[in-house]
Amino acid sequence: MTNEFSILVVDDDPNNFDVIETFLDDQGYRLHYVTSGKDAIAGLDVCQPDLILLDVMMPEMDGIEVCKLIKASPKWHAVPIIMVTALNAKSDLANCLNVGADDFLSKPINSLELRARVNSMLRIKQQYDSIQVLSNVRANTIGILESTLDELRGNLAAKMSHELNTPLNGIIGTIDLLTADLESMDLEEIREMLGWAEESAHRLEKLTKKFLTYLELEISSTSQQSFKSAHTKFEKDLVASKLQANANQYKRDKDLVLELEDAEICLSEYYLLTILQELFDNAVKFSSAGSIIKVSSQVIDRVFHLSIQDFGRGMTAEQIKLIDAFMQFDRKTYEQQGVGLGLKIVKRITELARGKFSIASICQEHTTVKISLPIFNSPVANT
Repeated sequence: MTNEFSILVVDDDPNNFDVIETFLDDQGYRLHYVTSGKDAIAGLDVCQPDLILLDVMMPEMDGIEVCKLIKASPKWHAVPIIMVTALNAKSDLANCLNVGADDFLSKPINSLELRARVNSMLRIKQQYDSIQVLSNVRANTIGILESTLDELRGNLAAKMSHELNTPLNGIIGTIDLLTADLESMDLEEIREMLGWAEESAHRLEKLTKKFLTYLELEISSTSQQSFKSAHTKFEKDLVASKLQANANQYKRDKDLVLELEDAEICLSEYYLLTILQELFDNAVKFSSAGSIIKVSSQVIDRVFHLSIQDFGRGMTAEQIKLIDAFMQFDRKTYEQQGVGLGLKIVKRITELARGKFSIASICQEHTTVKISLPIFNSPVANT
Protein backbone atom coordinates (compact mmCIF):
# COMPACT_ATOMS: atom_id res chain seq x y z
CA MET A 1 0.00 0.00 0.00
CA THR A 2 1.44 3.35 -1.01
CA ASN A 3 1.90 5.88 1.74
CA GLU A 4 1.09 8.89 -0.47
CA PHE A 5 -2.10 9.51 1.47
CA SER A 6 -3.35 12.83 2.75
CA ILE A 7 -4.65 12.89 6.33
CA LEU A 8 -6.49 15.87 7.79
CA VAL A 9 -6.19 16.22 11.59
CA VAL A 10 -8.84 18.46 13.19
CA ASP A 11 -8.18 19.37 16.83
CA ASP A 12 -8.29 22.64 18.77
CA ASP A 13 -5.30 21.54 20.88
CA PRO A 14 -1.96 21.66 18.96
CA ASN A 15 -0.42 19.25 21.48
CA ASN A 16 -2.74 16.51 20.27
CA PHE A 17 -1.58 17.05 16.70
CA ASP A 18 2.03 16.77 17.86
CA VAL A 19 1.22 13.39 19.41
CA ILE A 20 -0.46 12.12 16.24
CA GLU A 21 2.38 13.45 14.09
CA THR A 22 4.91 11.61 16.25
CA PHE A 23 3.00 8.32 16.10
CA LEU A 24 2.61 8.50 12.31
CA ASP A 25 5.98 10.08 11.54
CA ASP A 26 7.51 6.99 9.92
CA GLN A 27 4.46 6.11 7.82
CA GLY A 28 5.06 8.66 5.06
CA TYR A 29 1.59 10.23 5.17
CA ARG A 30 1.00 13.89 4.25
CA LEU A 31 -0.48 15.38 7.42
CA HIS A 32 -2.56 18.56 7.43
CA TYR A 33 -3.68 20.29 10.60
CA VAL A 34 -6.52 22.71 11.39
CA THR A 35 -7.77 23.89 14.76
CA SER A 36 -11.51 24.20 14.14
CA GLY A 37 -14.39 22.51 12.40
CA LYS A 38 -15.00 25.58 10.27
CA ASP A 39 -11.43 25.53 8.98
CA ALA A 40 -11.68 21.80 8.34
CA ILE A 41 -14.66 22.19 6.02
CA ALA A 42 -13.09 25.18 4.30
CA GLY A 43 -9.83 23.31 3.75
CA LEU A 44 -11.19 20.10 2.24
CA ASP A 45 -10.59 21.22 -1.35
CA VAL A 46 -7.06 22.31 -0.47
CA CYS A 47 -5.74 19.17 1.25
CA GLN A 48 -7.98 16.62 -0.55
CA PRO A 49 -7.94 14.22 2.44
CA ASP A 50 -8.04 10.44 2.10
CA LEU A 51 -8.77 10.22 5.83
CA ILE A 52 -9.90 12.62 8.56
CA LEU A 53 -8.95 12.36 12.24
CA LEU A 54 -11.60 14.46 13.92
CA ASP A 55 -11.67 15.56 17.56
CA VAL A 56 -15.15 15.43 19.08
CA MET A 57 -14.87 18.09 21.80
CA MET A 58 -14.19 21.44 20.10
CA PRO A 59 -15.61 24.94 20.71
CA GLU A 60 -18.08 26.65 18.33
CA MET A 61 -18.57 23.61 16.06
CA ASP A 62 -17.96 20.21 17.65
CA GLY A 63 -16.79 17.11 15.82
CA ILE A 64 -20.28 15.61 15.63
CA GLU A 65 -21.55 18.57 13.62
CA VAL A 66 -18.44 18.63 11.42
CA CYS A 67 -18.77 14.93 10.65
CA LYS A 68 -22.44 15.33 9.83
CA LEU A 69 -21.73 18.17 7.37
CA ILE A 70 -18.89 16.32 5.64
CA LYS A 71 -20.85 13.07 5.28
CA ALA A 72 -23.79 15.04 3.84
CA SER A 73 -21.58 16.26 0.98
CA PRO A 74 -21.61 13.96 -2.09
CA LYS A 75 -18.04 15.00 -2.83
CA TRP A 76 -16.64 14.01 0.58
CA HIS A 77 -19.03 11.43 2.03
CA ALA A 78 -16.74 8.52 1.03
CA VAL A 79 -13.75 9.91 2.96
CA PRO A 80 -13.34 7.80 6.15
CA ILE A 81 -13.64 9.75 9.41
CA ILE A 82 -12.12 8.50 12.65
CA MET A 83 -13.54 10.35 15.65
CA VAL A 84 -11.01 11.04 18.42
CA THR A 85 -12.74 11.37 21.77
CA ALA A 86 -12.24 11.26 25.51
CA LEU A 87 -15.92 10.30 25.89
CA ASN A 88 -16.64 6.72 26.90
CA ALA A 89 -20.42 6.62 27.26
CA LYS A 90 -22.13 4.32 24.76
CA SER A 91 -24.55 7.10 23.85
CA ASP A 92 -21.65 9.40 22.93
CA LEU A 93 -20.04 6.73 20.75
CA ALA A 94 -23.43 6.00 19.19
CA ASN A 95 -23.74 9.70 18.29
CA CYS A 96 -20.44 9.47 16.41
CA LEU A 97 -21.66 6.48 14.39
CA ASN A 98 -25.11 7.94 13.80
CA VAL A 99 -23.69 10.98 11.97
CA GLY A 100 -21.63 8.75 9.68
CA ALA A 101 -18.29 8.30 11.45
CA ASP A 102 -16.45 5.21 10.25
CA ASP A 103 -14.49 4.50 13.43
CA PHE A 104 -13.34 6.11 16.66
CA LEU A 105 -10.29 6.33 18.90
CA SER A 106 -10.33 6.93 22.62
CA LYS A 107 -8.02 9.40 24.32
CA PRO A 108 -5.27 9.10 25.37
CA ILE A 109 -4.31 7.77 21.95
CA ASN A 110 -2.43 4.49 21.79
CA SER A 111 0.19 4.49 19.02
CA LEU A 112 -0.41 0.88 18.05
CA GLU A 113 -4.18 1.32 17.82
CA LEU A 114 -3.86 4.60 15.91
CA ARG A 115 -1.62 3.08 13.27
CA ALA A 116 -3.82 -0.01 12.92
CA ARG A 117 -7.04 1.95 12.48
CA VAL A 118 -5.50 4.52 10.14
CA ASN A 119 -3.96 1.73 8.05
CA SER A 120 -7.28 -0.13 7.87
CA MET A 121 -9.33 2.97 6.93
CA LEU A 122 -6.87 3.97 4.21
CA ARG A 123 -7.02 0.50 2.70
CA ILE A 124 -10.79 0.80 2.53
CA LYS A 125 -10.51 4.23 0.91
CA GLN A 126 -8.02 2.90 -1.64
CA GLN A 127 -10.34 0.03 -2.52
CA TYR A 128 -13.30 2.40 -2.76
CA ASP A 129 -11.40 4.68 -5.17
CA SER A 130 -10.47 1.69 -7.32
CA ILE A 131 -14.08 0.52 -7.41
CA GLN A 132 -15.25 4.02 -8.39
CA VAL A 133 -12.81 4.16 -11.29
CA LEU A 134 -13.94 0.75 -12.56
CA SER A 135 -17.56 1.72 -12.04
CA ASN A 136 -17.14 4.88 -14.12
CA VAL A 137 -15.48 2.97 -16.95
CA ARG A 138 -18.22 0.37 -16.88
CA ALA A 139 -20.95 3.00 -16.87
CA ASN A 140 -19.52 4.55 -20.04
CA THR A 141 -19.33 1.28 -21.98
CA ILE A 142 -22.55 -0.62 -21.26
CA GLY A 143 -25.74 -0.12 -23.23
CA ILE A 144 -29.07 1.24 -22.03
CA LEU A 145 -30.63 -2.22 -21.67
CA GLU A 146 -27.74 -3.62 -19.69
CA SER A 147 -27.55 -0.57 -17.44
CA THR A 148 -31.23 -0.98 -16.62
CA LEU A 149 -30.73 -4.67 -15.86
CA ASP A 150 -27.70 -3.98 -13.69
CA GLU A 151 -29.32 -1.23 -11.64
CA LEU A 152 -30.38 -3.73 -8.98
CA ARG A 153 -27.30 -5.94 -9.00
CA GLY A 154 -24.94 -2.97 -9.24
CA ASN A 155 -26.29 -1.75 -5.92
CA LEU A 156 -25.46 -5.12 -4.40
CA ALA A 157 -21.96 -5.25 -5.94
CA ALA A 158 -21.01 -1.80 -4.68
CA LYS A 159 -22.12 -2.62 -1.15
CA MET A 160 -20.58 -6.09 -1.20
CA SER A 161 -17.16 -4.73 -2.15
CA HIS A 162 -17.23 -2.32 0.79
CA GLU A 163 -18.52 -4.89 3.26
CA LEU A 164 -15.97 -7.51 2.17
CA ASN A 165 -13.08 -5.07 2.20
CA THR A 166 -13.82 -3.77 5.70
CA PRO A 167 -13.12 -7.04 7.58
CA LEU A 168 -10.52 -8.15 5.04
CA ASN A 169 -8.48 -5.02 5.53
CA GLY A 170 -8.89 -5.34 9.28
CA ILE A 171 -7.20 -8.74 9.05
CA ILE A 172 -4.49 -7.57 6.65
CA GLY A 173 -3.80 -4.41 8.65
CA THR A 174 -3.42 -6.40 11.86
CA ILE A 175 -1.07 -8.90 10.21
CA ASP A 176 1.00 -6.02 8.78
CA LEU A 177 1.43 -4.47 12.21
CA LEU A 178 2.22 -7.80 13.86
CA THR A 179 4.82 -8.51 11.20
CA ALA A 180 6.41 -5.08 11.57
CA ASP A 181 6.35 -4.72 15.37
CA LEU A 182 6.06 -8.25 16.79
CA GLU A 183 9.44 -8.20 18.57
CA SER A 184 8.66 -4.95 20.39
CA MET A 185 5.15 -5.93 21.52
CA ASP A 186 4.23 -7.41 24.84
CA LEU A 187 1.92 -10.44 25.08
CA GLU A 188 -1.15 -8.38 25.99
CA GLU A 189 -0.80 -6.20 22.86
CA ILE A 190 -0.43 -9.28 20.67
CA ARG A 191 -3.53 -10.86 22.18
CA GLU A 192 -5.51 -7.65 21.65
CA MET A 193 -4.51 -7.44 18.00
CA LEU A 194 -5.27 -11.11 17.39
CA GLY A 195 -8.71 -10.39 18.86
CA TRP A 196 -9.23 -7.68 16.22
CA ALA A 197 -8.22 -10.11 13.47
CA GLU A 198 -10.49 -12.86 14.82
CA GLU A 199 -13.48 -10.52 14.98
CA SER A 200 -12.88 -9.41 11.38
CA ALA A 201 -12.47 -13.03 10.24
CA HIS A 202 -15.81 -14.06 11.78
CA ARG A 203 -17.52 -11.09 10.14
CA LEU A 204 -15.99 -11.98 6.76
CA GLU A 205 -17.04 -15.62 7.13
CA LYS A 206 -20.62 -14.67 7.95
CA LEU A 207 -20.88 -12.25 5.03
CA THR A 208 -19.37 -14.75 2.58
CA LYS A 209 -21.85 -17.45 3.64
CA LYS A 210 -24.72 -15.01 3.16
CA PHE A 211 -23.57 -14.07 -0.32
CA LEU A 212 -23.11 -17.73 -1.30
CA THR A 213 -26.63 -18.45 -0.06
CA TYR A 214 -27.95 -15.68 -2.28
CA LEU A 215 -26.07 -17.06 -5.32
CA GLU A 216 -27.41 -20.54 -4.58
CA LEU A 217 -30.95 -19.17 -4.50
CA GLU A 218 -30.42 -17.35 -7.80
CA ILE A 219 -29.48 -20.67 -9.39
CA SER A 220 -32.42 -22.41 -7.71
CA SER A 221 -34.80 -19.76 -9.04
CA THR A 222 -34.47 -21.27 -12.52
CA SER A 223 -35.25 -24.76 -11.23
CA GLN A 224 -37.29 -25.46 -8.10
CA GLN A 225 -36.33 -29.14 -8.10
CA SER A 226 -34.28 -28.84 -4.89
CA PHE A 227 -37.30 -27.39 -3.08
CA LYS A 228 -39.97 -29.81 -4.29
CA SER A 229 -38.93 -32.81 -2.18
CA ALA A 230 -37.39 -30.95 0.77
CA HIS A 231 -38.95 -31.18 4.20
CA THR A 232 -37.90 -30.89 7.83
CA LYS A 233 -39.38 -30.90 11.30
CA PHE A 234 -39.88 -27.57 13.00
CA GLU A 235 -39.25 -28.77 16.56
CA LYS A 236 -40.17 -26.03 18.99
CA ASP A 237 -37.66 -27.09 21.67
CA LEU A 238 -34.76 -27.22 19.22
CA VAL A 239 -35.74 -23.92 17.57
CA ALA A 240 -36.13 -22.28 20.99
CA SER A 241 -32.66 -23.48 21.96
CA LYS A 242 -31.07 -22.03 18.80
CA LEU A 243 -32.87 -18.70 19.12
CA GLN A 244 -31.93 -18.47 22.78
CA ALA A 245 -28.29 -19.06 21.89
CA ASN A 246 -28.45 -16.27 19.30
CA ALA A 247 -30.11 -13.96 21.80
CA ASN A 248 -27.36 -14.68 24.32
CA GLN A 249 -24.72 -13.66 21.78
CA TYR A 250 -26.37 -10.27 21.40
CA LYS A 251 -27.09 -10.01 25.15
CA ARG A 252 -30.80 -9.90 24.30
CA ASP A 253 -31.83 -13.13 26.06
CA LYS A 254 -34.24 -11.28 28.38
CA ASP A 255 -35.94 -9.65 25.38
CA LEU A 256 -36.83 -12.91 23.63
CA VAL A 257 -40.45 -14.11 23.82
CA LEU A 258 -41.30 -17.48 22.22
CA GLU A 259 -44.68 -18.98 21.33
CA LEU A 260 -43.85 -21.99 19.17
CA GLU A 261 -45.72 -25.01 17.83
CA ASP A 262 -44.25 -28.18 16.31
CA ALA A 263 -44.74 -28.85 12.60
CA GLU A 264 -43.22 -30.63 9.60
CA ILE A 265 -42.76 -28.20 6.75
CA CYS A 266 -41.81 -28.30 3.06
CA LEU A 267 -38.39 -26.78 3.48
CA SER A 268 -34.89 -28.09 4.17
CA GLU A 269 -33.38 -27.67 7.62
CA TYR A 270 -30.62 -25.45 6.18
CA TYR A 271 -33.08 -22.96 4.68
CA LEU A 272 -35.29 -23.05 7.77
CA LEU A 273 -32.32 -22.12 9.95
CA THR A 274 -31.32 -19.44 7.43
CA ILE A 275 -34.76 -17.85 7.68
CA LEU A 276 -34.69 -17.89 11.48
CA GLN A 277 -31.15 -16.50 11.61
CA GLU A 278 -31.76 -13.67 9.14
CA LEU A 279 -35.07 -12.56 10.63
CA PHE A 280 -33.76 -12.70 14.18
CA ASP A 281 -30.58 -10.79 13.23
CA ASN A 282 -32.72 -8.10 11.58
CA ALA A 283 -34.96 -7.82 14.62
CA VAL A 284 -31.92 -7.38 16.87
CA LYS A 285 -30.22 -4.94 14.50
CA PHE A 286 -33.18 -2.61 14.21
CA SER A 287 -34.44 -2.61 17.79
CA SER A 288 -32.94 -1.48 21.08
CA ALA A 289 -31.87 -3.70 23.96
CA GLY A 290 -34.70 -3.98 26.47
CA SER A 291 -37.44 -4.10 23.82
CA ILE A 292 -39.27 -7.34 23.10
CA ILE A 293 -38.49 -9.63 20.17
CA LYS A 294 -41.37 -12.06 19.76
CA VAL A 295 -41.08 -15.25 17.68
CA SER A 296 -44.21 -17.31 17.20
CA SER A 297 -45.36 -20.21 15.04
CA GLN A 298 -48.56 -22.15 14.55
CA VAL A 299 -50.31 -24.43 12.06
CA ILE A 300 -53.65 -23.28 10.65
CA ASP A 301 -55.49 -25.27 7.96
CA ARG A 302 -52.35 -27.25 7.11
CA VAL A 303 -50.29 -24.11 6.59
CA PHE A 304 -47.32 -23.31 8.82
CA HIS A 305 -47.18 -19.68 9.95
CA LEU A 306 -44.02 -18.11 11.39
CA SER A 307 -43.73 -14.51 12.56
CA ILE A 308 -40.97 -12.44 14.13
CA GLN A 309 -41.90 -9.11 15.66
CA ASP A 310 -39.68 -6.36 17.05
CA PHE A 311 -40.55 -3.03 18.61
CA GLY A 312 -37.83 -0.89 17.06
CA ARG A 313 -37.41 1.55 14.19
CA GLY A 314 -40.04 0.07 11.93
CA MET A 315 -40.24 0.59 8.17
CA THR A 316 -42.13 2.88 5.83
CA ALA A 317 -44.26 1.56 2.98
CA GLU A 318 -41.60 2.73 0.51
CA GLN A 319 -38.85 0.87 2.35
CA ILE A 320 -40.87 -2.33 2.32
CA LYS A 321 -41.30 -2.01 -1.46
CA LEU A 322 -37.51 -1.64 -1.85
CA ILE A 323 -36.57 -4.95 -0.22
CA ASP A 324 -35.58 -6.32 -3.63
CA ALA A 325 -33.12 -3.42 -4.06
CA PHE A 326 -30.57 -4.86 -1.58
CA MET A 327 -30.71 -1.72 0.57
CA GLN A 328 -29.91 -1.31 4.22
CA PHE A 329 -32.37 1.42 5.08
CA ASP A 330 -31.28 4.66 6.78
CA ARG A 331 -27.62 3.59 6.67
CA LYS A 332 -26.50 7.21 7.03
CA THR A 333 -28.63 7.67 10.14
CA TYR A 334 -28.22 4.27 11.78
CA GLU A 335 -24.92 2.41 11.49
CA GLN A 336 -25.16 -1.31 10.96
CA GLN A 337 -22.97 -3.83 9.24
CA GLY A 338 -24.40 -5.60 6.23
CA VAL A 339 -25.57 -5.14 2.67
CA GLY A 340 -29.34 -5.50 3.12
CA LEU A 341 -29.41 -9.07 1.74
CA GLY A 342 -31.15 -10.68 4.72
CA LEU A 343 -34.79 -9.94 3.93
CA LYS A 344 -34.19 -10.56 0.24
CA ILE A 345 -32.84 -14.04 1.01
CA VAL A 346 -35.79 -14.84 3.28
CA LYS A 347 -38.26 -13.64 0.66
CA ARG A 348 -36.61 -15.70 -2.08
CA ILE A 349 -36.50 -18.89 0.03
CA THR A 350 -40.16 -18.49 0.89
CA GLU A 351 -41.17 -17.97 -2.74
CA LEU A 352 -39.16 -20.99 -3.96
CA ALA A 353 -40.81 -23.11 -1.25
CA ARG A 354 -44.23 -22.02 -2.58
CA GLY A 355 -44.92 -20.01 0.54
CA LYS A 356 -45.88 -16.42 1.27
CA PHE A 357 -43.80 -13.55 2.70
CA SER A 358 -45.17 -10.31 4.12
CA ILE A 359 -44.12 -7.38 6.29
CA ALA A 360 -46.38 -5.24 8.45
CA SER A 361 -44.78 -2.22 10.05
CA ILE A 362 -45.42 1.15 11.64
CA CYS A 363 -42.41 3.46 11.43
CA GLN A 364 -40.68 4.03 14.78
CA GLU A 365 -43.03 1.54 16.48
CA HIS A 366 -42.78 -2.08 15.35
CA THR A 367 -42.18 -4.49 12.49
CA THR A 368 -43.66 -7.96 11.98
CA VAL A 369 -42.31 -10.29 9.30
CA LYS A 370 -44.63 -13.18 8.49
CA ILE A 371 -43.77 -16.39 6.65
CA SER A 372 -46.27 -19.05 5.61
CA LEU A 373 -45.15 -22.44 4.26
CA PRO A 374 -46.95 -25.62 3.18
CA ILE A 375 -47.13 -28.48 5.64
CA PHE A 376 -45.34 -31.63 4.43
CA ASN A 377 -47.69 -34.43 3.39
CA SER A 378 -46.05 -37.76 4.23
CA PRO A 379 -46.44 -40.41 1.47
CA VAL A 380 -47.36 -42.90 4.21
CA ALA A 381 -50.14 -40.64 5.41
CA ASN A 382 -51.56 -40.43 1.89
CA THR A 383 -51.80 -44.23 1.39
